[in-house]
Amino acid sequence: MIARLRGKPVANSPEGLVLDVGGVGYLVHATPSAVRKGDAADELTVETYLHVREDVLQLYGFADRSERELFVQLLAVSGVGPKVALAIVSGSPAAELRRAIARGDHARFQAIPGIGKKTAERIVLELKEKLGAEDPVPISSAVATSSHMTARDALVELGYSVVEAEQALAAVDPDLPAEERVRLALRQAA
Repeated sequence: MIARLRGKPVANSPEGLVLDVGGVGYLVHATPSAVRKGDAADELTVETYLHVREDVLQLYGFADRSERELFVQLLAVSGVGPKVALAIVSGSPAAELRRAIARGDHARFQAIPGIGKKTAERIVLELKEKLGAEDPVPISSAVATSSHMTARDALVELGYSVVEAEQALAAVDPDLPAEERVRLALRQAA
């Protein structure tokens, strides 16, 4: 298995990032965070995962180990292949996705193109136990996530998509009460 590559990013296309390692160009299907790292540097180190099928070998690249670990865990979920797993990991930081799984936030995953309600529920159901054993959510964090979900749901009711609501709330202090976060998010959008 190829676990890491370090080389010069020489091309960036819709298929992925081409990384020149010792004169060999590797096509890596990379997350946006890995691509941004490559845009800012002459040399790039990418954590990788080699997906092997009968007819093809595909290399997936990640900015850090936590992205790769979440990707591998997502592949274990029934109905989630490497393209869907990459889309999930590409959408948000790995820590944020782990929190969404821990709090049972199906809507977070349904907002990702290619993921329906059943797949989102399966992701949360199958990974909640695995991630729960690794990263228990502290009580204060659980209260904060409940407040966050309340604020997000309020913005969705006002016509925002789940992704737009998450983006609007990301710019607001997470320690504020849900009502105040919604008010400030709406003010910033106006």
